[in-house]
Amino acid sequence: MSPCAQLWSECLTIIKDNINETSFNTWFAPIVPVQFENNTFVLQVPSQFFVEHIEDKYIDLLGMTLMRVAGPETRLEYRVLIDKQADTGSIQVPSTVAQKPKHQPLNNTTISKQQVIVSPYQRMQLPDIDPQLNPSFNFNNLIEGKSNKLARTAGVSIANEPGKTIFNPLFVYGKSGVGKTHLCNAIGIMTKQLYPDKRVLYVSANTFQIQYTDAVRNNTQNDFLNFYQTIDVLLIDDIQEFSGKTGTQNTFFHIFNHLHQTGKQLVLTSDRSPLEMVGMEQRLLTRFKWGLSAEIEKPDFELRKAILEDKIYRDGLDIPENVVNFIAENVVDNVRDLEGSLISLLAHSTLTNMPIDISLAEKVISRIVNIAPKVMTVEHIRDTVCDYFNLSVDAISTRSRKMEVVQARQVAMYFSKMLTKSSLATIGMHIGRRDHATVLHACKKVEDLMDTDKHFRKEVEEIKERLKM
Repeated sequence: MSPCAQLWSECLTIIKDNINETSFNTWFAPIVPVQFENNTFVLQVPSQFFVEHIEDKYIDLLGMTLMRVAGPETRLEYRVLIDKQADTGSIQVPSTVAQKPKHQPLNNTTISKQQVIVSPYQRMQLPDIDPQLNPSFNFNNLIEGKSNKLARTAGVSIANEPGKTIFNPLFVYGKSGVGKTHLCNAIGIMTKQLYPDKRVLYVSANTFQIQYTDAVRNNTQNDFLNFYQTIDVLLIDDIQEFSGKTGTQNTFFHIFNHLHQTGKQLVLTSDRSPLEMVGMEQRLLTRFKWGLSAEIEKPDFELRKAILEDKIYRDGLDIPENVVNFIAENVVDNVRDLEGSLISLLAHSTLTNMPIDISLAEKVISRIVNIAPKVMTVEHIRDTVCDYFNLSVDAISTRSRKMEVVQARQVAMYFSKMLTKSSLATIGMHIGRRDHATVLHACKKVEDLMDTDKHFRKEVEEIKERLKM
């Protein structure tokens, strides 16, 4: 081992005892000792960003260590790599500690008169980045419901005060299509609106993995690490894809630690909870649970209907309420299918010049999702008819001869015979305890009235539509 390397090894031993392992591995392990001549100790660092960070965070420790190991007259200079693949070599940058009054222990450090070349890695001059956010995914159209209330509320809190809430990291999990990506983008968009200077980045786990692989292939891992450590709000989608990727996990571990320790915000999404993840390092799983783990469940009927109504309103559409209810009742798995069903329905209506009604909805939706055939029961028909005529179930079970009661009873019998496989005796038993002859008479009466009474026929058709819902 050369004297220079031996000297730096002694320095590392002292430094390692004074900082945590993650910081040591991130900021000191990559440093290479170059030479020690004329009381000038030259260290090679991967980028100007390293110089900035060490001068800001660790110069006192580094300065006192050099004084202890190499003597009080030691001067410190950095050799910064410019481009590993080009012939531009490196530049040598002196430590600027003598210009910083707060670092008095190194006031006898001599500053070289070499010109300091401005680097794009300097934190005060970091270039703007494209946050990769989808402006269509914002909080205005992220409808709140029971299934996503916790995650959405936490997201709004984070956007208002990124890195300052207890929700760091925010780990959102749920099945595909329930709104995880929408929430991620909404947090980023609101953050940029409130804090335009914040460096916000949305990236999928797959893109992160590709970037890391390219960095390894091009031997630019430090630049990759440095870039991600400058992000203020990092939003990573589908992080379960890191499973089994040891190198990616190790790099992300260092990025996570740096961002979390410096008060930056992390938002992670996954299709499963941390407890169900396989192939992920335990140290990462532990960190995923440091903040808030929030599940987004399948949307319930009320939320599905509200999402449809919001999209219909925003797009200026006119769709009957019974069609909206039909879609909301049958497309139950995720929000993505809901919106896809609405688009398909509109396309069919436009291309075939057909009105949007239940018939068209049944035809279109059945091609998108499996619609379980409804089992129609006499009880359901009886209750629907009573609800339509504003009567109690007990009313049509009495011997009352009032016209409205009699008609309601007859209509219930008519639909029960038409839509169920129940026997006439069974129908009569459930509707007023009548016999099969009464049921037959009721059906004939309804058919005759429909032929002669337009108002009555309209009522029967409306009840039929309700029964289809």
